[in-house]
Amino acid sequence: MNSRRLTLPLVLLAFLPLLLLGGCAAPQRAAGTGPQVAVMLIKVKNEKKPQRIVIQLREDAAPGTVANFKQLVSRHYYDGMRFHRLFPHQLAQTGDPKSRRSAAADLLGRAGLDIGDADRVGTGGPGYTIPAEIRLKHEKGAVATSRLPDAINPTRASNGSQFYVCIEAMPQLDGQYTVFGKVTEGLDVIDAISALPVDSNDVPTERVVIQSIRLE
Repeated sequence: MNSRRLTLPLVLLAFLPLLLLGGCAAPQRAAGTGPQVAVMLIKVKNEKKPQRIVIQLREDAAPGTVANFKQLVSRHYYDGMRFHRLFPHQLAQTGDPKSRRSAAADLLGRAGLDIGDADRVGTGGPGYTIPAEIRLKHEKGAVATSRLPDAINPTRASNGSQFYVCIEAMPQLDGQYTVFGKVTEGLDVIDAISALPVDSNDVPTERVVIQSIRLE
């Protein structure tokens, strides 16, 4: 098993070129019965049955971030994206539209051929950032937005679409990133995904694809 540990400062960011799941949907939530959730279905490689992840959205603590996430989900923006950074039993990151790139591009990258920084997975987003709403702690299961480093992003504004899931509590990140939700079901699935083999950029060598995210 990969024994890598995430070191600080953690680059949970949309990468800078220079710095370098199961199947059946749950019953619909009745109106007024609790916080809205996002249900994410994930497929690993050629698995036929997707794995199910449930994220409770914390609109009370990060209203702007949650509103943006809901808007993207309503457009099916995340469908077909991949998890593009994994740290075993610590963290898994997704939400980059460039992760939809073809298998041919993957092969070129792994062969050491330059595909260009503009197409590098981890640098993408919807073309805008979101104001920071840094209130919640990085508890086990926390879902938080990625961002660029303080040196070029002193307000700690979030990437418009990239997010990560904390598989364990990560208090060293508190006060630095916007937490906007928490995984309440399927964290074991994310944990298993985090232990998959990765390349030298922590990108999984197997395709871990978001089949869909829907609001309930």
